[in-house]
Amino acid sequence: MSEDNAEKFIKETSILDEYNINWTQKLGAGISGPVRVCVKKSSQERLALKILIDRPKARNEVRLHMMCANHSNVVRILEVYANSVQFPHESSSRARLLIVMEMMEGGELFHRISQHQHFTEKMASQVTKQISQALAHCHCMNIAHRDLKPENLLFKDNSLDAPVKLCDFGFAKIDQGDLMTPQFTPYYVAPQSCDLWSLGVIIYVMLCGYPPFYSKHHSRTIPKDMRKKIMTGSFDFPEDEWSQISEMAKDVVRKLLKVKPEERLTIDGVLAHPWLNCTEALDNVLPSPQMMMDKAVVAGIQQAHAEQLANMRIQDLSVSLKPLNSVNNPILRKRKLLVPKPTDGFLIHDPENGGEDSNVALEKLRDVIAQCILPQAGENEDEKLNEVMHEAWRINRDCKLLRDGLHGLSWDGRAFSDKVDRLKLAEILKQAIEEKTTLQESH
Repeated sequence: MSEDNAEKFIKETSILDEYNINWTQKLGAGISGPVRVCVKKSSQERLALKILIDRPKARNEVRLHMMCANHSNVVRILEVYANSVQFPHESSSRARLLIVMEMMEGGELFHRISQHQHFTEKMASQVTKQISQALAHCHCMNIAHRDLKPENLLFKDNSLDAPVKLCDFGFAKIDQGDLMTPQFTPYYVAPQSCDLWSLGVIIYVMLCGYPPFYSKHHSRTIPKDMRKKIMTGSFDFPEDEWSQISEMAKDVVRKLLKVKPEERLTIDGVLAHPWLNCTEALDNVLPSPQMMMDKAVVAGIQQAHAEQLANMRIQDLSVSLKPLNSVNNPILRKRKLLVPKPTDGFLIHDPENGGEDSNVALEKLRDVIAQCILPQAGENEDEKLNEVMHEAWRINRDCKLLRDGLHGLSWDGRAFSDKVDRLKLAEILKQAIEEKTTLQESH
């Protein structure tokens, strides 16, 4: 489906004319909203219903998902409604998008593997091929998924040959290729490379049951030793679990988990790899199901993977949205000298004008992201974060997405009252930048 057709596909009639919705039963929660059960009145078919606040970012998610949804390994979208909905805890109704999708009864990838008594290397290869075909379909349209993780890979049903399908396009983006200026060309890294790194991690975990950059110290955030291993690409294939696994499998993992994105296999290279096209039996039973029966282990794997994906997306933002003369790496910190400081008076930001105020507003948000991921040595990090956030807030308080996100992080308009999850803050700011940029481009 083309981009234009995706927007026309959205209905404004009431979803309740055609569907009964179970508002209390949640199937899960995507990155941008909960998923519930609905039943089509005319056929009594059970379907999944994803509900998003109707804003440009949500419409972009729907658009990109629909562009990719005509593939057998991508979850199908049946209908989309733009309706006003009021939930019990809300004082008034809000404009929402209601996305009706096929029901995926077979569960998430790791849960499915944990149920297998005899999950073999051949099965892992076949699952990898299906995931790769879904990615190839997205990549051929220059769409990067950027949130490829086990929770977003679902089986259609519980049959042995059930297809695995990719879902949740909340972080997907179209790769423009040229970014914003021709100056970027030598530094350009395709956002699709994030998907390929993730695929390498998922293959590794499917085969042995633990992540490639394993750390014995489980915690809510990636510990320093694990972070260092990820950054240097330090992983191995421990004999206990890997002695029976083929060299072909190890080869595809090595070629995907390259530190330099430009050295990773392309998705076409993955699909052409011997491991995905092997005629050998590969009937060795893998140790991964036993490991994945431990929910705490799976939760730890998912947390580490999700955190690294978030970090990749933030790094992608800091590279792709800045011209070279103002990039905020260690050199970039002097950028504040290039941007005129606002006066002490109120700055009125009129989105209708676009113009310089809009550019300054975006720059202030980028300043906060830089402080989140590259705090300057020797300064009071919390104090500095409050300072740059306050400057960004004064000129961006018209952005509802930003207001809602900051409210959840205990922002009182001048400072954070609690310790801040900087990675989460940077992700919120990144989404605000993308939404404001989309709005500017539409005027």
